[in-house]
Amino acid sequence: MKRSAIAVLVVLVVGTLCSAQEPSSANTDNDQNQSLAAAAKASRAQVKDAGTKEADIRRLLELTHAGALATQSMDSMEGNLRPLMTSAFPPGEYRERLIELFFAKYHAKRDTQQLLEIALPVYDKYYSDDEIKQLIQFYATPIGQKMLSVTPKVLTELQAAGQKWGEELGRQCMMEVLAENPEMAKALQNAHKTAQAAK
Repeated sequence: MKRSAIAVLVVLVVGTLCSAQEPSSANTDNDQNQSLAAAAKASRAQVKDAGTKEADIRRLLELTHAGALATQSMDSMEGNLRPLMTSAFPPGEYRERLIELFFAKYHAKRDTQQLLEIALPVYDKYYSDDEIKQLIQFYATPIGQKMLSVTPKVLTELQAAGQKWGEELGRQCMMEVLAENPEMAKALQNAHKTAQAAK
């Protein structure tokens, strides 16, 4: 009888424990489902935010005429590259044709859209979406559009003025160094004479 009572007691305790654990397990499943739902919602929000930011960056690039500026930059680079290529290849009838074929291939393959795609992650890295929106607001104004139109001219003039200033500064510095170091001036004259004689 004592054993029967103990057995009944064990069955009751185990039964109670099992029934107590079932709601807890259900609660755990419910909590996990809610956590997964919250994580999925947050993930969708992140994807939506990323999509919105990318669209904003594309709008900014369009508004700032980034494609046209990239093409202008590539054309400028070509203007500098042609003489370098001409001097890099030995003279001959082939040279001009080779350079023309190279630039024809280059023009056929250059794609401004690819360059803009490269720009997207760079803008994403350095600007928040709010900052991109502020830039869009600025460049949509008349002064923003004026800045876009005159900036290339401003940069060209500043580059020319800076180059002239740098050349003059360099000339002054060299004259002062030679005046302060007559032995260097003499060595320079001798080097010039030797070079002339070798010709």
